[in-house]
Amino acid sequence: MEQNQIIDSLNWRYATKKFDANKKISAPDWKVLSESLHLAPSSYGLQPWKFLVVQNKETLKKLTPLSWNQTQVEDCSHYIVFTTLNKVTEDHVKKFIAKTAEVRGQQPNDQGLMAYQDMMIGDVVKGPRSEIGKWWSQRQSYIAMGFLMQTAALLKIDTCAMEGIDPKGYDDVLGLTGTGYETVAAVACGYRHSDDKYQTMKKVRFDTSDVIKFV
Repeated sequence: MEQNQIIDSLNWRYATKKFDANKKISAPDWKVLSESLHLAPSSYGLQPWKFLVVQNKETLKKLTPLSWNQTQVEDCSHYIVFTTLNKVTEDHVKKFIAKTAEVRGQQPNDQGLMAYQDMMIGDVVKGPRSEIGKWWSQRQSYIAMGFLMQTAALLKIDTCAMEGIDPKGYDDVLGLTGTGYETVAAVACGYRHSDDKYQTMKKVRFDTSDVIKFV
């Protein structure tokens, strides 16, 4: 893909307010979108998240009033709720280290892996950062959100990031209470409706020189 194609896709993207409920994301395209979440980076590689793809229509109906009655919840093709750990635990870190050993063909008690494990536990589990672990996890999820939305734009799939929701209400509906995970935000994915007036509005951004500085 050439540079101008990337820029064109980013200009094409906008926060879609009205989706065409009759248009669905194909299985091949969804596989790419899901991999954009799966492969998204996170601090230490710890992936303190779960992405819930809500497909049950009754559940979506329950989420709509908890989302300021925004129609994207029910009209989009795939509604993805971003949830993160409210506290990073030793078990989570050890699970990540075990997975690392498995994927890279290392021994679980590899000296380097154990040192990395101890460093992470000393930082995000027992160290000063543990006090803000919930917020740290939430910040990681926005990296994944950015990956998803940019990938969607390259595929000419519309998205709308949604923070105008009741996170605790979502937790109750989705059965997250007591699981260690909490709702952060959501992203609606699908295809814009021809009646969505926002698609023709020019994108408003400050000048590049106002937001990017070389120092």
